[in-house]
Amino acid sequence: MQNIYQHGGRNFWIHNTGPLGCLPQKLATFDKKSRDFDQYGCLKALNDAAKQFNDQLRLLCEELRSELKNSTIVYVDMFSIKYDLIANATTYGFESSLMACCGYGGQPYNYNPNITCSRAGYNVCEKGSKYISWDGVHYTEAANDVVASKILSTNYSTPQIKFDYFCNN
Repeated sequence: MQNIYQHGGRNFWIHNTGPLGCLPQKLATFDKKSRDFDQYGCLKALNDAAKQFNDQLRLLCEELRSELKNSTIVYVDMFSIKYDLIANATTYGFESSLMACCGYGGQPYNYNPNITCSRAGYNVCEKGSKYISWDGVHYTEAANDVVASKILSTNYSTPQIKFDYFCNN
């Protein structure tokens, strides 16, 4: 980032990583036992690794804020946004929080690494707007709509700066 700063970059919006242990791709491909899951069906170890990464990224952003005085560095907590979406899927109108809409294999994750979305044999759900995951990795348009509005609310940002600040500076 300091290289970008030396070339004139002054405003940075940094997103942390989401709950990797909740992705259908990871859930379908890792060997697991019942004790490996949290209360929402996500893999604890992968989410713990994501949290550790995010803690270090947050600290780095704090450090850079103090070093790069003439810059704006906004840290956005994507993990909390996306985990809340999965934990409260029905509240947001979703029927399936951990199953891919486009994929192969049906319940519980509809994900097969050999027959992914866009390869021969895949199927697509009828109501994509009721799913959080599109293809086991990416979110559906409906889920991204929820995520985007939470990002733009600035409730998950440190510091809480509105996005239009970056358009005007």
